[in-house]
Amino acid sequence: MENTVMMTKGKPSNEELNDRRLDIDEIRLIADLRVMHSKVDELYQIVSNLKRRHDDDAIHKYADQPVLSEDIDRVDELYMWFLRLKEQNRQRG
Repeated sequence: MENTVMMTKGKPSNEELNDRRLDIDEIRLIADLRVMHSKVDELYQIVSNLKRRHDDDAIHKYADQPVLSEDIDRVDELYMWFLRLKEQNRQRG
């Protein structure tokens, strides 16, 4: 079965969702978002524990600096994406 339904920008109304079944792309998006929420929470818990148990100097002393720098760059990239989503959400009201 070919999937020809394209997702539109913006949040579908409840009426739109109640009158039809979700297509495969919407199901994949929802699954991906659930995984993302779980992983963000997991990362938050890990970092919170590191901050609670160790000071920044110890983190820098024992960290693999190239890997730590790459991690920081990745988190910066994620942060910018979340800020963009936050701004879009604010503009939509």
